[in-house]
Amino acid sequence: MPFYHQLGSVPRKRHIVFRRPDGGLYAEELMGHEGFVGTSSLLYHTHPPTTYKSARKVRDFVLEADVDTSLRHRHFLTSRTTNGGSATLDRLPLLFNTDIVMLYVEPDTNDAHFYRNSQADEVVYVVEGSGVLESVYGELPYKPGDYVVIHRNITHRWRHDLTAGATKFLVMESRGHIRVPSRYRNNFGQMLEGAPFSERDIRRPMQLVPHDEMGDFPILVKQYDALNELVLDHHPFDVVGWDGYFYPWIFNIHDFEPIVGRIHQPPPVHQTFQGDGFVICSFCPRPYDFDPQAIPAPYNHSNVDSDEVLFYASSEFMSRKGIEYGSITHHPDGLAHGPHPGRTEASIGAKYTNELAVMMDSFKPLKVAKLAMAIEDPAYHKSWIDAQHAQYSPPTS
Repeated sequence: MPFYHQLGSVPRKRHIVFRRPDGGLYAEELMGHEGFVGTSSLLYHTHPPTTYKSARKVRDFVLEADVDTSLRHRHFLTSRTTNGGSATLDRLPLLFNTDIVMLYVEPDTNDAHFYRNSQADEVVYVVEGSGVLESVYGELPYKPGDYVVIHRNITHRWRHDLTAGATKFLVMESRGHIRVPSRYRNNFGQMLEGAPFSERDIRRPMQLVPHDEMGDFPILVKQYDALNELVLDHHPFDVVGWDGYFYPWIFNIHDFEPIVGRIHQPPPVHQTFQGDGFVICSFCPRPYDFDPQAIPAPYNHSNVDSDEVLFYASSEFMSRKGIEYGSITHHPDGLAHGPHPGRTEASIGAKYTNELAVMMDSFKPLKVAKLAMAIEDPAYHKSWIDAQHAQYSPPTS
């Protein structure tokens, strides 16, 4: 997933002679996952993609966990982060395990270097900002609400529109391959009529701009939990054509069609992506349950084999208090959680919600990154106690 696409110039058949205007051969590169049996694309480069002039390790990328592992609900406020820097090099780690890493960044500059993550697929949720994702596959414009899916090993560069206001990214790095949930697709891979989105909602690179330039072009590569610099002797975006199933793509959260029912629907109806060891869901504006006796607020629940993380992409979320736009809450396995006091009663009779949130549920316990403690609300785990028994004051930014 997603589906076959072709861009630029390609020969009549794969792996046959395809010559440049000067008579030399274009260099083929097959890029894909799971060896030669997963999805892949075949790219045609003006220059061989192997001509590196130098290689060095820049630094290790080691995630340090909070040493306090006491079981409690956690709350982080991204409004407290220090904004600025690079979209690829200055990400703040928040939560992680061996399957998934969640990070946050507010870049204010365009990278001079190129970047590729060779150890993880990335899903970048664009909280704010617009621009273009440049890659070997062409240009892919992005806007607020986009989930930008960048499969591992794709060389790319973010080109932010610095005149369009702040840029804010929520980044999820997946050790496994990001895909559309299998239950939304038939045996041929086509999305079903009852799925909450379709192939028409998926945006692909539609403009290929080949660069035929020689020189020193640094590519920063994340691999083996380290950042490495490789200097290529030509511009990496020298692809004149490609085809296949493996490329960056975008789905916008506002194109998700919520599934609603007569009574409360559980979170799986909001699933948007499937990973190995986790899922990503989208909570979008929608009408509430339409039974006269329905309770729209979610019931208390215990995730006995998963952790739940919510990023609040708007200031409204009907079952929570003390959160704000940009809040991130972590509800770990082993603890019940549900509506805050008064929220259940207040939801009865409500007809509609404007909430917008991204949820990530992992099936292995998540660790809290030590660096995330600087933006934590330490009293959040007390927030379910009714005001008549204890005082809880929502944090101020």
